[in-house]
Amino acid sequence: MDLTRELNESQRLAVEYCDGPSLVIAGAGSGKTRVLTYKIAYLISKGLHPNDILALTFTNKAAREMCQRVGRLVGTDVTLRWMGTFHSVFAKILRIESKAIGYEQNFSIYDENDTKSLIKRILKELGYDETCYKPNNVASRISEAKNRLVTPQEYADSPYVRSRDEGMKMPELYRIYKVYCERCRQANAMDFDDLLFNTYFLFKNNEDIRRLWAEKFHYVLVDEYQDTNYAQHKIVMQFTAERQKVCVVGDDAQSIYSFRGANIDNILSFSKSYQGVRTFKLERNYRSTKRIVAAANSLIKHNEQQIEKNIYSENQEGECLIRKDTHSDREEALMVCKDIRRIIREEGMAYSDFAVLYRTNAQSRIFEESMRREGIPYRIYGGVSFYSRKEIKDIIAYFRLVSNPDDDEALRRIINYPARGIGEATKIKIQECSTRYQTSMWSVIGDPHSYGLDVNNGTLNKLNEFRLLILSFIEAEKGMNAYEIGVKIIEDSKIKNELYSIDSVEGDSARENLNEFIGSLNDFVDTRQEEDMEDSLSLNDFLQEVSLITDMDSKDKADMPRVCLMTVHSAKGLEFPTVFIVGMEENIFPSPKCVFSHKALEEERRLFYVAITRAEKHCIITTAHSRWQYGKMEINSPSRFLRDIDPRFISGGNERLRPTIIDSIRSRVSAQHSTPSVSRNVFTPVRNANTNANADIPELHEGMTVEHSRFGIGKVLHVDGTGENTKATVEFENVGIKQLLLRFARIKVREV
Repeated sequence: MDLTRELNESQRLAVEYCDGPSLVIAGAGSGKTRVLTYKIAYLISKGLHPNDILALTFTNKAAREMCQRVGRLVGTDVTLRWMGTFHSVFAKILRIESKAIGYEQNFSIYDENDTKSLIKRILKELGYDETCYKPNNVASRISEAKNRLVTPQEYADSPYVRSRDEGMKMPELYRIYKVYCERCRQANAMDFDDLLFNTYFLFKNNEDIRRLWAEKFHYVLVDEYQDTNYAQHKIVMQFTAERQKVCVVGDDAQSIYSFRGANIDNILSFSKSYQGVRTFKLERNYRSTKRIVAAANSLIKHNEQQIEKNIYSENQEGECLIRKDTHSDREEALMVCKDIRRIIREEGMAYSDFAVLYRTNAQSRIFEESMRREGIPYRIYGGVSFYSRKEIKDIIAYFRLVSNPDDDEALRRIINYPARGIGEATKIKIQECSTRYQTSMWSVIGDPHSYGLDVNNGTLNKLNEFRLLILSFIEAEKGMNAYEIGVKIIEDSKIKNELYSIDSVEGDSARENLNEFIGSLNDFVDTRQEEDMEDSLSLNDFLQEVSLITDMDSKDKADMPRVCLMTVHSAKGLEFPTVFIVGMEENIFPSPKCVFSHKALEEERRLFYVAITRAEKHCIITTAHSRWQYGKMEINSPSRFLRDIDPRFISGGNERLRPTIIDSIRSRVSAQHSTPSVSRNVFTPVRNANTNANADIPELHEGMTVEHSRFGIGKVLHVDGTGENTKATVEFENVGIKQLLLRFARIKVREV
């Protein structure tokens, strides 16, 4: 059977070369998985036993799919015992060789929760303050050290590392790292990082064992090599030092995981790691139209750090990338909804044929809310709905308790968040009292002696402090709108401090969600003022709106076709007929954290490249000139990356918005905060912009074209009232019909 007859020439050459080290550069949509599976099948057809092949992947799903495909190709059931993720394969080896590193064969594997629980115990035993030594931060530093193969002793001996930890106010971290490793060994346990760390040192310190495994595997294949970290790269070299029968597959242009430790240099310098490396380039894109591929090529050519390649498509010419500039994030979201409906109507597509890609998780909120209101089914791919994220649920629990102190579920959630020394045992006792007396938990902590709450005086004081905090919010709420009391609760409860103390990628995401939530509060008040709903600005009104939104979400049917909402990072490896890339603005994409580093900026450009190359037929890129961001209204310029795309392959753009309306938005933002924030990572809440009415009420009449700072361009249908009570009914292009109270409305007459 000729296994290679179905391959193109480049794929065939990559599959058939098995005499030495090879690097397969697989461009987007070029058949990477196809080459890997055919190569394994080819090796088996040439007499290599499946057990002598080591194939390393990054997901169990990828390993299962490749194993099934190989079986179909060779025409028989085949067990690839040594195909799997790095961690699963190395765990097998470590169990076999456990004695050599001082472990029993039945060692446990700690997950993230186990790791943090152990770190908390160590901090308590050693007397370290968790407010300085945050368990999440400590775990992140230890993980980083292990993935760089830095031992506890090397960590302690490094002046650079010790200086960095002192700067982070964690000078004793080296000691915690040492004790953590000792405790894991005592418990006969490894964490996920140990599966790499211990494999490397097993081979490094036991040459006979390393040679045994190197001789066992006659051929080694590695998928997604651009995503490997330092430890994974070093272990692959340990396996292949003698035979050098190794094939790595990947695409440097899709290296986007440096925040997880991925090192693009592993693939860029692969030819220097082995002698006589053969490089094969898979350059035909089978996924996208010619213009989409050409646009992506014109973007990525601006990166200096890359392997030269010429990706091409033989599909239809297709349309250019389409750029659509909108006035605000709200108009942007509604325009996406409108385009989805239009394309479904014109081309007969299903909702599952669409993906909305954004740079940060926090950006999902406005699209979730818009799609719920528009009746468009969606799902969050690789994540959870905005209002289901922990930090948002914690804040909403505070809001619920302030609005209704008898809400036991809300009280249970936040009585000890942020930590205030009220443990689980105390919560159980409060619950028992409330059940016994058929009253709420709030009533119990308000009069603990009458209800017989059996806790010590120290705990009683902590409960009273919590009660007084909530009472202060209840009293303050009487004179505040939802935005004002919301900001006060987030500040005074110390939730803001808690989230800003987390030094990790997860902490960054939580802070982005927090700031997006503050923006949603401000937008809620702002919009209702404009729409003459000043009697509906309370915290309870906001909670009612959120509960209705989340209720609609809970009624969605899991088996129906849905639009996919996801970050660009989550979209890697996926493809859709139509892709929307939203929020293509400075301070979002590229991320503001990356703009001062050339290397980081190149990774952001690769991330945009990945986004574009997810599209098969339509790629629509959107920007918003104003959006609620960092807790306030921000004005952003279109992303610098849009200028990197050859104008021949992108249409639409920046002439739609006139300077007059942008100047109006800028002046509005300037009024919100006279002193701009120095760092965009610092939370700087401001009072709602529309608490004072617009002094200049525009004179409008029926048929007039107007431009609104958030709703965009519209036509006046009707004008009612006089003076401060003047209202205008306007039909906007993307937002639909709105009735606006003109003394609050940010609207201008649009000159034709």
